[in-house]
Amino acid sequence: MQQPDHPSAPEADPDEAEAVRRTVGAAESSRASRGWWDRNADDYQSEHGAFLGDDRFVWGPEGLDEADARLLGPAGSLRGARVLEIGAGAAQCSRWLAAQGARAVALDLSHRQLQHALRLADAAGPAGQGPGVALVEADAGALPFADASFDLACSAYGALPFVADPAGVLREVRRVLRPGGRWVFSVTHPVRWAFPDEPGPEGLSVSGSYFDRTPYVEQDEEGRAVYVEHHRTLGDRVRDVVTAGFRLVDLVEPEWPAWNTQEWGGWSPLRGNLLPGTAVFVCIAEPAA
Repeated sequence: MQQPDHPSAPEADPDEAEAVRRTVGAAESSRASRGWWDRNADDYQSEHGAFLGDDRFVWGPEGLDEADARLLGPAGSLRGARVLEIGAGAAQCSRWLAAQGARAVALDLSHRQLQHALRLADAAGPAGQGPGVALVEADAGALPFADASFDLACSAYGALPFVADPAGVLREVRRVLRPGGRWVFSVTHPVRWAFPDEPGPEGLSVSGSYFDRTPYVEQDEEGRAVYVEHHRTLGDRVRDVVTAGFRLVDLVEPEWPAWNTQEWGGWSPLRGNLLPGTAVFVCIAEPAA
């Protein structure tokens, strides 16, 4: 795997970051995301690793499992398929795909997240590694693959919430998919943008405009972004899908299940029972015009 260089500028102390709303371009968003995930990958995997599993495909905090949902296709359809996971993190989803017989490629911007993918593979040992997963460190906005290289692409909360040009990412995904290939991705449900990121009752009152697309930014004392999240309305997401050359065939809004009692950040049974938290877009790549 070719490893790109890392930014030489020192990373800001996240405890000193200032939260603001301001415009952020593609380069600044990418730099901030790489730094944030490299810096926080260890804590993220420690906190969420048990929920995610080592080789499980979960679409979001509700716990919707691909083994049950079959959004990528019916049982048996993944065998032999060339599959690209975008924003793979520690590649837990890709490991599940490989166990189904897929030829999986896990792509992520973060070097440290992919090191966790190697850790999981090493921990499984030869008997548990199956066919293995190819790991690629790259930006989702410039996929290092030839046209029509994959039969299927997927992303579970990967890349799209953090990029300034999600439509550009979708165009890249369409380029590397064969006509008729499936593209399934999940993001935080756009309606959540209007509510505070709090798990309790304070998170149930509207605090901002759903239509305000100004990015959320955490920046250091010199004004450099260290974390960026971009908002798109539901209509924006649908338009991005269609203009990139996909046909939207399903939009899944998972309900919060009774078994899931976890609470973290703005996620909780209280909010999950009242507000949609995740949107999963199921798309088919249209033939080129």
